[in-house]
Amino acid sequence: MTGLHRAPSHAMILAAGKGTRMGNLSDKRPKPLTHVAGRCLLDRILAHLSAAHVDNIVVNVHHLASQMETYLTPLIERGTVTISDERNGLLETGGGVKKALPLLGTDPFFVINGDALWTDVGQSNLARLKGAWNPTDMDVLLLLVKRDEALGYEGAGDFFAQEGTGATPLQFRGDAENAPYVFGGVQIVCPDLYQDMPEGAWSNREIFRKAVAQGRLYGLEIDGSWMHVGTAEAIMAAEKKLVQLGVK
Repeated sequence: MTGLHRAPSHAMILAAGKGTRMGNLSDKRPKPLTHVAGRCLLDRILAHLSAAHVDNIVVNVHHLASQMETYLTPLIERGTVTISDERNGLLETGGGVKKALPLLGTDPFFVINGDALWTDVGQSNLARLKGAWNPTDMDVLLLLVKRDEALGYEGAGDFFAQEGTGATPLQFRGDAENAPYVFGGVQIVCPDLYQDMPEGAWSNREIFRKAVAQGRLYGLEIDGSWMHVGTAEAIMAAEKKLVQLGVK
């Protein structure tokens, strides 16, 4: 696959969704512009990318797209951010990345959910993912969170991981199972996985399935804290956690 041995220098932030679970909050502003402890989610993600020296960033827009573009104008003018416009139709996570491929290059890149909220302890978790990336074994590397440590998360988990330290192979949980790990909304992915996928709307979960089938879906457990900001109530819990951690 092309360019696999290079550390990711590009990233896509998935920011087009409607954020319907946020209720009235998402009627007035895109979810990535939701403020948590005085700082919006998008700004926190951009700061993580800057700390990891990733300064070629694509942001897709659909819901309240003009607000997103206005907020990002200084970075667009600087050449750090490029917009992938989905005003004509929301493409979901996989379709959104597929549309943006011409902007992302041929090397592996980060894909980050626009509502991802996490903190680092010591080394940046994005830098840790870069360091753990092994093109010989991996097509996708996910940031993982232990289900019982994922603040605000109430689901059954996403993955089982092999025992050991560092990046480990993953398997999906079954329909009747609980799994110990949650996908933290941050990944490194090979662009080649999208080449034979359809245009239009579809989920990145299909990319994960392709990687699992080849034994090439891996995960790395977060070193820090992760917060699920899916509802207005979850914002308050996340703010309390950030105060406890001393994070601004």
